[in-house]
Amino acid sequence: MGTHIRTYSRTTREALILMGGQIRLARKQRKMSEADLAGRIGISRSTLQLIEKGHAKVEIGLVFEAATLVGVPLFVSEPSRLTAQIERIEDKLALLPQAVRRRRSEVKDDF
Repeated sequence: MGTHIRTYSRTTREALILMGGQIRLARKQRKMSEADLAGRIGISRSTLQLIEKGHAKVEIGLVFEAATLVGVPLFVSEPSRLTAQIERIEDKLALLPQAVRRRRSEVKDDF
C-alpha cells in the first residue's frame, strides 16, 4: 500500500512560509533564542525550526501558539477582538443551512 503524498496549492505554501518568517522575525526582534521559544511552547527546537520554515505538517495549534507568544497577529490586529469575530461568524453560520448537499443533476431524457 503506497503512501499518499499530499500536495498544497502555491498560495498555501507561500502563506505557511510567510507565517513562519513572521514568527522567526518577531522572535529575533524580541531577542529570544529558538530554545527559549520552543521551551515556552513545550516543543523541541527542531519542531520550532519546522514552524519557522513554514513546514505544512506542523500542527496548526503549535504554529498559532508560536505566533501568539511572539506577538504575530492572528486574523485581527488585537487579540481581544477574536471573540467578537467568532461571534460574527457564528451568527452568519446560524443563518445558513446545517448541511450543504450537492445539487442533483437533472435527468436529460431528450433523445
